[in-house]
Amino acid sequence: MQAITADMAQPTFWLSVLQVIWINILLSGDNAVVIALACRGLPPRDRLWGMIIGAGFASVLLITFTGVVALLMTLPYLKLVGALLLLWIAIKLLIPEDEHGEGRPEAHERLWRAVRVVVIADIVMSLDNVIAVAAIAHGHYVLLIIGLSISIPMVIAGSAIILALLERFPVLVWGGAAILGWVAGDIFASDPIVLGTFSMFSPGRIELIAQILGATLVVGAGYVWRRFKIPTESEV
Repeated sequence: MQAITADMAQPTFWLSVLQVIWINILLSGDNAVVIALACRGLPPRDRLWGMIIGAGFASVLLITFTGVVALLMTLPYLKLVGALLLLWIAIKLLIPEDEHGEGRPEAHERLWRAVRVVVIADIVMSLDNVIAVAAIAHGHYVLLIIGLSISIPMVIAGSAIILALLERFPVLVWGGAAILGWVAGDIFASDPIVLGTFSMFSPGRIELIAQILGATLVVGAGYVWRRFKIPTESEV
């Protein structure tokens, strides 16, 4: 305890905290998008709780995983599976759910469904972020916890702004889903198995192709799914 107090008295400690906050905010733009997309279908009074609980759980899990993230990122197929999972989440977020009244059991179930989506997507997208943040923290968990705890409200605030834009301009939902597909392609292209399989091409070209395909797949699959799920006016 005394050692922690002594560290916190050093200017370098708080400089590192600021670095953690800054890096996490810079790398969390896609996290804010997925939080906004996942919570947009919730009743207004549940949206804030969805954003807070989802972002909070994801950050706690990421702090817990920090010690093993560097090892996990080298495992083959891990990023590939994560990318496919993120693609599925992005496509699902384009499909409107059936509306239920506020306060009913269905509304609470939708809240926790949104929280699960936020936690899973945030973890998949934030593995690379944690490596950058952990490099600054140098295994100092107190520094990591303080930095991430301060940056969480900022990410949530960004999510609230994006959510307001989605409400005003619904077409932006497609753009947000395309961003998640783009990120999924980026994750897919960095998997060791993918890099080894397509070693005849430059990593940059593989990454760009995967990003474009990821965004296109999400938008295309979401469009087709919506056409089948939502009846046209002539069918109603």
